[in-house]
Amino acid sequence: MRKFLVVLDDSRECLNAMRFAAMRAAHTGGGVQVLSVIPPDEFNHWIGVGNIMREEARERIHAHFEVFAKWMRDRQGVDPELVIREGEPVGEIISQITDDGDIGVLVLGASAEKGGPGPIVTAMSKRFGTLPVPLTIVPGELSKERLEAIT
Repeated sequence: MRKFLVVLDDSRECLNAMRFAAMRAAHTGGGVQVLSVIPPDEFNHWIGVGNIMREEARERIHAHFEVFAKWMRDRQGVDPELVIREGEPVGEIISQITDDGDIGVLVLGASAEKGGPGPIVTAMSKRFGTLPVPLTIVPGELSKERLEAIT
């Protein structure tokens, strides 16, 4: 089954990327894989403190994921899977795509803020020609109705 890989983070545009991935998966018989990346700089503390912080980060990710997962199951009939990786976000996204041959599309949300589309979209745009899967960029300001119409 083809999977839509979507990145879970704290950005506002993440919501539209999640919606888009779930709706496309529902309409095409695909799946959704949600990737959350914990940056390495979050744990530059003593080993014990770093381990506690790592576990707290994982708990926050699971709680955040469950909100999206419930909506995907209830509204779209899609049961997403969660993958948590640690490292630099762009490198971990590429590694996840490489490691899971069922991933067919990477879905990212783009910010409408003045600072540009966001660090992940900006970094990935430099790799358009070498990405191993197509990239779909979903505008963060797109309405739910418009998302439904185009998926």
